[in-house]
Amino acid sequence: MEYTTYNISVEEAGRITLELFGIHGKAFPLPGYIDFNFRIKVDDGEGYILKISPPDANPEYLDFQQKLLQYTEKTNADLISPRVVSDAEGNPLAYYTDTSGNRRMVRLLSWIPGRIWSNVNPQNDDLRLSLGRQCGKLTRALQGFDHPHAHREFEWDIARSLWTVAHLDLFDERERKILTGFQKAFEKAQPAYSQLRKSVVHNDANDFNLVVSEDLVRPTVRAAIDYGDAIRTQIINDLAIACAYAIMGHNAPLEAALPVVKGYHATFPLKEKELEHLYTTIAMRLVISVTQSAINKQKEPDNAYLLVSEKPGWEVLKKWYAVHADFAHYSFRQACGFIPHPDEAAFKKWASQNNFSLSDLFPTVGKCAAHPLDLSVSSPWLGQQVDFDDLALFQFKIDRVQQQHPEKIISGGYLEPRTVYTTTKYGRIGNNGPENRTIHLGTDFWLPAGTAVNALFDGEVIASVNDAGDKEYGGLIILKHSIENFEFFTLYGHLTIASVEKNKVGQQLLKGDRIGNLGPPKENGNWSPHLHFQIMLSMLGYTVDYPGVGYFEQVPVWTSICPDPNLLFKLPALEPRPKTSNDKLIDFRTNHLGKSLSLHFEVPIKMVRGAGQYLIDENGRKYLDTVNNVAHVGHEHPEVVRAGQRQMALLNTNSRYLHDNINELTQILLETLPPELSVLHFVNSGSEANELAIRMVRAATGERDIIASEVGYHGNTNTTVDISSYKFDGKGGQGAPEHTHIFPLPDVFRGKYRGQDTGHRYAEEVQNLIDAVREKGRGVGALIVEPIISCGGQIELPEGFLSQAYTYVRAAGGLCISDEVQVGCGRVGKSFWGFQLHGVTPDIVTIGKPLGNGHPLAAVACTREVADRFANGMEYFNTFGGNPVSCAIGTEVLRIVKREKLQEHALYIGELLKSGLRSLARDFPIIGDVRGQGLFLGFELVDSEMNPLADRADYLANRMKDHGILMSTDGPDRNVLKIKPPLVFNQDNVEKLLFYLEKVFQEDFMVRC
Repeated sequence: MEYTTYNISVEEAGRITLELFGIHGKAFPLPGYIDFNFRIKVDDGEGYILKISPPDANPEYLDFQQKLLQYTEKTNADLISPRVVSDAEGNPLAYYTDTSGNRRMVRLLSWIPGRIWSNVNPQNDDLRLSLGRQCGKLTRALQGFDHPHAHREFEWDIARSLWTVAHLDLFDERERKILTGFQKAFEKAQPAYSQLRKSVVHNDANDFNLVVSEDLVRPTVRAAIDYGDAIRTQIINDLAIACAYAIMGHNAPLEAALPVVKGYHATFPLKEKELEHLYTTIAMRLVISVTQSAINKQKEPDNAYLLVSEKPGWEVLKKWYAVHADFAHYSFRQACGFIPHPDEAAFKKWASQNNFSLSDLFPTVGKCAAHPLDLSVSSPWLGQQVDFDDLALFQFKIDRVQQQHPEKIISGGYLEPRTVYTTTKYGRIGNNGPENRTIHLGTDFWLPAGTAVNALFDGEVIASVNDAGDKEYGGLIILKHSIENFEFFTLYGHLTIASVEKNKVGQQLLKGDRIGNLGPPKENGNWSPHLHFQIMLSMLGYTVDYPGVGYFEQVPVWTSICPDPNLLFKLPALEPRPKTSNDKLIDFRTNHLGKSLSLHFEVPIKMVRGAGQYLIDENGRKYLDTVNNVAHVGHEHPEVVRAGQRQMALLNTNSRYLHDNINELTQILLETLPPELSVLHFVNSGSEANELAIRMVRAATGERDIIASEVGYHGNTNTTVDISSYKFDGKGGQGAPEHTHIFPLPDVFRGKYRGQDTGHRYAEEVQNLIDAVREKGRGVGALIVEPIISCGGQIELPEGFLSQAYTYVRAAGGLCISDEVQVGCGRVGKSFWGFQLHGVTPDIVTIGKPLGNGHPLAAVACTREVADRFANGMEYFNTFGGNPVSCAIGTEVLRIVKREKLQEHALYIGELLKSGLRSLARDFPIIGDVRGQGLFLGFELVDSEMNPLADRADYLANRMKDHGILMSTDGPDRNVLKIKPPLVFNQDNVEKLLFYLEKVFQEDFMVRC
């Protein structure tokens, strides 16, 4: 096209609109492939789109488009599509002579408000579902419509896509291999493909032809525009085109396509035969796209619009090539509500009519019964990952179970979510970040190395290999079985090398023939000896390493491809264990637990295991935990667990008996504190610690008045709630009690006094409260404050505030309490305790949850003077405080902090993360402030007027969860994201956190604040 000659200026477009249609408006250019397009903005409506054809445009082609739009408007009132606007004489097609004397055809269509698909971020599953629904609705609306031009030859018609074969010379060898593979598959499918349903379809649901709603949180596709590529062709081609563009830019394109397919089928039901061709037709649309781009690069190198899809087209085409056609087909069937594998019902029927015994599989064992072994992510028997990786220990445990059940074979594992597959081969980068295969697709039979394995039925050896490597199959044999009108396969993993050497591909085995023997660890992939037995209805192109574990999201498809082996044996012990749905768990909580007990996230997660800086849900998905400071040295740290187990097996009683553990914990804890704080009392929680601290204050000073920070939180007991502004000033609270006095939150970013040189001003607020108490004829008991105020939004105290406030309080006869429940034990990095950041020594320090790493253990440290005054004759006794088990755990936690240098680690990693967050803040001004010390950080979201953005913070936390990262909001306005992870949080975790934070900050809802 000669753009210079035929181009239309925006001024000319405005004149055309006025002259032909009588509409005053301002024109703005839009991209176009053939037509010259303009948006016409008007003062009193949504406006229009003006489409001016090149001089050589075919009138029949334009008449086709106009009649198509008029047909959809007339027959489908619920479908949003462009409306044809007639010219001043009532014609749907108008004519205009340009400045070069060329007669041009002109159309005016109604403007559909919204955003173009290419400008929408994120493009999630719900959006793609709405895309499918909209495309299906449009196809349904076009049923019965026809036009002579709909039958034209068109290069973008997938049905005619084999024209691309003639242009293979434009590509390199690797690219040609991909293109040729798809072209040959499409050519082979022609006899069946040509018989599929046809109709006129839109045929071009690409990034620039879809209008999306303005809703930034839950956007939906409103309409398809630009009907220039509409044609009569196979209906499945229309869905293929929608999928081809919707999956661009996604790491897992098949998973991205499924919501589109599901939505399309919901509004225009597809036939099973059509789904057989969807994988290839998606590919062929991409083949057309990259081929056309290669041609256009030579013809019109300056036309950027023609080249816009080339790079993403190749990226997705290469990923699509890696997806097996059969697996895609079964996935499409599942998305449409069909049985994923067409032979599943036939196999199950055959299996139900035949009986097999474990003794047929293991003839030398002489056992027909099974004892179930639970190796799922939530299995208490499994223990920790370190236990599983210790082959000797794991084998010992297996042997113990076998001794307890000598007449049975230890078995199980089908569809178990497991986290024992730890090598990189079991993972990928999915559409929401890293994910691992966790769902076990076969049944394991745990028997000694050397145990004979026989064929259950006649079969042909199609694989006999040594699948060497850690956590691989080792000796692997796969047999093919032909039964009646279908075939299936059985897999035997973890055999000896000799087993695979004696079986040759193509060899026929009869029922009862010896397949091989179970291998020892060095031959079976470094596992404890067992047989992995799996049934497959399709080989999916695998010849060596067939997946024995699948991704959770693909479970419905995998269960159809790989049916339960127990269908053969029918053993009650191997029946799937019942599972309570999360909806039922939520319903039960709602009915029987207090309504004040809240859950994280819009869609709550059921967590069943912890490991280091990760929490793991019931399906084996790992979440990076950035908020759980309770697991101070890491979730379920092996040494902490062992310390508790060892002591629990010996004794657990109260502190009225002599025991070394309480002395050891006291000694190691005192070593971290200033010498003035020389007396400890042990309790069970931070709330108890602060409750006890207030009792000590009253005993030592005789006063009841407490000074505390605005939005401070100190516990859930009556006394601690009474000194917690976060509670009594919040929802359901009744304000400060008589003896509680609150000074303004010392927030230098958005507080009463702003800027770094404000410490003295906040300290004066404390003095004002002291004066007010004195005016009432009372004295001050204590000041209690966290060195970094957690619920206030990770607020760092301004320089000089704490030392000056302590001076004022002590001058008034009061005590100073440092609440270290959240910030203590090395978390702040520069010092072991938060108060040490400010160069002060409190009279009382309260220590909480981190000390026990999740075990209920806390402590109060105080001066000798305070301790002596508290010992006024009223005995303090806490049944569980200081018990031997808790003390053993606390001692080990503190030793780990020192041994693993976690305080130094918190400083280094915290500074790294803080630097990264500040770098993000430069790119995204929505991050108004980054603050905190060590691994006790927070960043606050505000608009340009410093107004809090709680909705953005909540959105961010929920979106990060989608990416496998747990975050939480805090602060009086719930606009602060807090970061206080287990101290084992590492540099890789920082990089992942920053990567996905940046990704979410780029999303529409975050950008348009």
